[in-house]
Amino acid sequence: MTHPFYVFGSYGFAAAIILGAVAWTWIDGHLRRREMAALEAAGIRRRSHRTPEGSKP
Repeated sequence: MTHPFYVFGSYGFAAAIILGAVAWTWIDGHLRRREMAALEAAGIRRRSHRTPEGSKP
């Protein structure tokens, strides 16, 4: 076992963890957008979504 083995191994491990976190975040965001679209299609609106003054929802 040589020194470069440990160095490249640690960089590879760190890269795998970072790529895993990025993939997890991207997939979860995609699923949440799909879930929000399904809820809005069912007529459920966000609390932060406000209608203009004077008009009815």
